[in-house]
Amino acid sequence: MNYKIVEEKDKVILEGVADFELSHIFECGQCFRWNREVDGSYTLVAHKKILNVAKEKDQIIFNNTNIEDFYGIWKTYFDLGQDYGAIKKSLCKNDPVMERAIEKGYGIRILKQDEWETLISFIISSNRGIPLIKKSIEELSEKYGRLIGTYKGRGHYAFPEPEALLNRTIEEIRLCRTGYRAKYILDAAAIVGERQMNIYNIHNLDTDMARKELLRISGVGPKVADCILLFSMGKFDAFPIDVWVKRVMEYFYLQEDMPLKVIQDYGQKRFGEYAGFAQQYLFYYARELGIGK
Repeated sequence: MNYKIVEEKDKVILEGVADFELSHIFECGQCFRWNREVDGSYTLVAHKKILNVAKEKDQIIFNNTNIEDFYGIWKTYFDLGQDYGAIKKSLCKNDPVMERAIEKGYGIRILKQDEWETLISFIISSNRGIPLIKKSIEELSEKYGRLIGTYKGRGHYAFPEPEALLNRTIEEIRLCRTGYRAKYILDAAAIVGERQMNIYNIHNLDTDMARKELLRISGVGPKVADCILLFSMGKFDAFPIDVWVKRVMEYFYLQEDMPLKVIQDYGQKRFGEYAGFAQQYLFYYARELGIGK
């Protein structure tokens, strides 16, 4: 992927980046530590850093950062080494549905998030809308994470380490608006914090084995496991199925009510190594058009 990189004081500017639209990236359900500013930019917390991202014409402007962090964190985080044009071309071949979905969500990029944070974030996400998910994660971070700085007049906190959650009570975690998920959060913290599982080594397994490992954790079902695989471990053949994706797959591809596992197997077989990208385009497409409501 070819683009020009310019460093200025406290910012890095990219010129000529294709397939990069802020609202598509941040509001497609893959991440939750962001706020949309009044100027249309997005401020996010990731990998213990605060970043503001703006887009002006053909420029992507990374504010509150430097060139070292761009190469060390943000290039990988925003998947800037990936040729999305080639992926789109492959997915669109003989598939008019996917062509329309990609046209709607053309600027999506799959983020490379922290594995531990992604695990807990998607446990929290179960049966909830994005505003509530964001609120729970922010309260958990403010209470048990460390302050990493202020930006635009707001304090921002790192996501809490698993050790910070050990020996907490269910009632304490529930105060962060986590509901019945509090027990699952504490169970995951015990497994990861007490080194029963190295969450940062799971990506070395193939997708099926990695999924089985994640399913050992209470509160992690097939959909949550595949979200973790796709949004933090680079398993682009994972195909998370939620109610939106189930309905859009049935609406366009299967024409009948099917079990989730059947739909997942179909999606992985149909879209192959790019199944995760297909899922994101379809999810965004379904939500934008209200398909399945």
